[in-house]
Amino acid sequence: MESNKKYWKGLEELKNTPDFVENNKNEFAEPLPIEDVLSEAGLSTVTPRRDFLKALGFGLGAVTLAACQKTPVHKSIPYLVRPEEVVPGIPNYYVSTFKGNSVLVKTVVGRPIKIEANPNAGEFNCGTDAQAQASVLDLYDVSKLKTPLLKKQETTWSELDAFVKGELNKAQASGKKIRIVSSSLNSPSAKAVVADFTAKYPTTKNVQYDAVSYTGIIKANENSFGKAVLPKYNFEKADLIVSFAADFLGTWISGEEFTAQYTANRNYKSLEKGKMSRHFQFETGMSLTGTNADTRVPIKLSEEGPALITLYNAITGGNLAGGALPNNATADKALKLVAKELLQNKGKAVVVAGSNDVSTQILVNAINVAIGSYGTTIDLDNPCKRYEGNDAEFAELINEMNRGEVAAVFFLNSNPAYDAVNPKAFTDALAKVPFKVSFADRVDETSDLCEVVAITPNYLEAWGDANSYEGYYSIVQPTINPVFNSRQAEQSLLIWSDATVQDYYQYVRNNWEKSILPAAGKTWNELLQTGVVTTAPKNAGAYGFSLALDAVVASIMASSKALDNSDIQLHIYENIPMRDGKSANNAFLQELPDPVSKVTWDNFIAVAPKQAEKLGYKEFDLVSVKGANGYEVILPLLIQPGQAMGTASIALGYGRTKVGKAGDNVGKNAFPFVSFANGTLKYATTAKLSAAGGREELAQTQTHYSFEGRNIIRETTLKDYLKDPASGSGNHHKHKVYDLWTTDKYEKLGNDWVMAIDLNACTGCGSCIVACNVENNIPVVGKDEVRRRREMHWLRIDRYYSFNDEKTGEDVTEEKEIAHMTNLDNVSVVHQPMLCQHCDHAPCETVCPVLATVHSSDGLNHMAYNRCVGTRYCANNCPYKVRRFNWFNYWNDSRFDNYLNNEFTQLVLNPDVTTRSRGVMEKCSMCIQRIQAGKLTAKMEKRALKDGDIKMACQQACSANAIIFGDKNDPNSEVSKALRSERIYYVLEEINVQPGIGYMTKVRNIDSETKKAHA
Repeated sequence: MESNKKYWKGLEELKNTPDFVENNKNEFAEPLPIEDVLSEAGLSTVTPRRDFLKALGFGLGAVTLAACQKTPVHKSIPYLVRPEEVVPGIPNYYVSTFKGNSVLVKTVVGRPIKIEANPNAGEFNCGTDAQAQASVLDLYDVSKLKTPLLKKQETTWSELDAFVKGELNKAQASGKKIRIVSSSLNSPSAKAVVADFTAKYPTTKNVQYDAVSYTGIIKANENSFGKAVLPKYNFEKADLIVSFAADFLGTWISGEEFTAQYTANRNYKSLEKGKMSRHFQFETGMSLTGTNADTRVPIKLSEEGPALITLYNAITGGNLAGGALPNNATADKALKLVAKELLQNKGKAVVVAGSNDVSTQILVNAINVAIGSYGTTIDLDNPCKRYEGNDAEFAELINEMNRGEVAAVFFLNSNPAYDAVNPKAFTDALAKVPFKVSFADRVDETSDLCEVVAITPNYLEAWGDANSYEGYYSIVQPTINPVFNSRQAEQSLLIWSDATVQDYYQYVRNNWEKSILPAAGKTWNELLQTGVVTTAPKNAGAYGFSLALDAVVASIMASSKALDNSDIQLHIYENIPMRDGKSANNAFLQELPDPVSKVTWDNFIAVAPKQAEKLGYKEFDLVSVKGANGYEVILPLLIQPGQAMGTASIALGYGRTKVGKAGDNVGKNAFPFVSFANGTLKYATTAKLSAAGGREELAQTQTHYSFEGRNIIRETTLKDYLKDPASGSGNHHKHKVYDLWTTDKYEKLGNDWVMAIDLNACTGCGSCIVACNVENNIPVVGKDEVRRRREMHWLRIDRYYSFNDEKTGEDVTEEKEIAHMTNLDNVSVVHQPMLCQHCDHAPCETVCPVLATVHSSDGLNHMAYNRCVGTRYCANNCPYKVRRFNWFNYWNDSRFDNYLNNEFTQLVLNPDVTTRSRGVMEKCSMCIQRIQAGKLTAKMEKRALKDGDIKMACQQACSANAIIFGDKNDPNSEVSKALRSERIYYVLEEINVQPGIGYMTKVRNIDSETKKAHA
């Protein structure tokens, strides 16, 4: 009998069948005709070969040539390793600076591939944030311009220089004003360049503005103390921290620095000494800092000012009007407790506020003077120079342009057409300026309105410096030659002003050798090795307060009443991944889950659960948000526990329209909701919500894995911990376990690599996630794939809410009483990093039919990618759900809407880690490449491996030092000491998989010596 079966020899035959072609058209797409390819690139079949290569192969070729040339442009000395030439396989390290923070740049064969914190940075060696970790990807962004533009046409630098000089001469002859609009300049050399340019063109003025402003604090300090500065905050010296909507562990001023200070008084080393700081947070929307507070109290935006007045009255015995909170008994009760404890901790406490209102910050200054903060927890004599923007000067610039007084305007690291308060008002005014120049690396929203785009290099291709704090200087040096035909903005300004020294490298060096290095007693070469120079700090002085507060309080109450006359008060804030939106085209950041909401690739309107119920909305409903100024957007709704009733929150940084393939049209722009009043920007307004119809599911990662109510998180209070260090850990109640393996446990040979994670230190910021992505070549999958639960992160940070139970008859402290009163509005939050646990009895290993996942003799769970056939049995059997399956070849598939799938961007890949192919499982390898490199280095140096020689990528990025890695077989290693802590527990240890990662019980400082609420 003849069989009806059909046989095929291979994919070449199969791919011709209609069904297969339809289902796999992207996998086996036929190449376009060469005429179509050339036409798309603006070429023809008769295009000369050189132009053809320039159009189609420029990206890869340019970076290859830049990497092969001597690195960097001028002679720089690599950190530690000093080869005369690049040696394949051997990385070089260069010091540089990212946004004022000194960093270490790892380069391989001339290609920068990884950013680390600079160990020479002293007290500012405090890890790196997600933005710094992801910044290396921006070097390889294909959305950047390749050459400068003159009237939207490509041009040469000589032609552009001639044109600009001619326009500047016209502007000078007209007597009109020239303006340089920049974000805060904390570079001494850049400031000197602007001064030289101003000397050549006297009508020039540098207008500094920041999309997220700190003008309110600067002006308040000027009014209060005669010092127009941003203070240096010392949270490590504070036993009590009270914050009013200041996200100081996240986006406020310097989150990574403050995180290192904050956790120094709360980590396992501090707890072993019986010490832990105490933190109260009053805020509207749930922030990263709020999730880490011991006591968090939700308040409406209109209640922030009255709450501060209440606190001031309680501390000083004053009787300022407007200090009652009749509609928020919880906050009123909490404020009385806070006032009592602030007085008990004079000189060891600090009060901070995130408001940009001058009057609010003046009142905060008065409170801090009353509790003795200046000279201890607050330092005005060694101020922070990260932000120096002036909101009023930028507002006046718009008036000047409208009056026709500005002949030329230059934009330096600024994009006001996107992030100005009223973009239309700004662009209308800008249209009245005859000559406009943008220093940018792409045609962004502002560059598109300019006659000249003088393209600038990435910071990894540039020379420069930074002065982020008084007496603290760091160098920026290139780690690769410019990939494209770019030129630094400072060098352009030097050329256009006919400066004596027009080479910016030489200009920077001259500036340092003249004014900075002699005082520090260092040479230029020493600077290029260490990266930083510090001078002796000034003595931090105490300050008095003598201002009358009547006008201040009147201003605060007027603003509060204006907000209170609305059903919904709208809170505008920065989130961790996007910040102000400058890095919106960075796919690593777009896919980084927001630490609180766990949303990627979008912003949203967040409301409290009861608020959504009251308004009749369900999660992901599309809602129209109309601000007081008439600006309106439609966003999906997110139900956010902890959000204050009567309020809603929207993140800034989204809604870019001209940034690149990854970031265009992601989310909606919230900057137009921001207003300008009383000389500063206001990030609070009123809004009306209405149903827009429809529904859009957000791409969230938190809900992808369920532990079915198991005891994952373990918590205790400081009071209970001091009585019993094992409190809350569950270690007192070990139950009998049963073993499916043989009773003869094999002996670990040499090393036993393990990890300890301190839940008290981890803030949930996510920098470790991006560090892991960059180090291990983890792909970005895009919004749709995340919604399908297919994100590829090897490391995730789970966010757990804990709700307060109903009150019992037992005595409770005042803090617990406050928590019970707020119930669902005041949830507690714990962040838990979750990665492969490298179990000794790994359930994934027993079910793999091809032995693709196996255990090593040094305690690690390995993956043999070329052996894996993708059964996914291991993922099903993993109780921690930390394994990822490659559904597609994410690094080379055009279906994924990000710019990571091209040859140019793939130059960021770490050559020590293989990229995984489609159809295999992958997961945390415990950075095996770093372990092997550490072993090899020790072997070459003929010594034993020392504790600390090997650091994981996640560990190295962590500002809180929450992750401890090392050899358990070394009893003196830090990880061995940490794992001996009574707080250590193992997640799901009851199923006896014997995980290699121990977690330290979360401790909350929620007890006090105050009287009981039910005495």
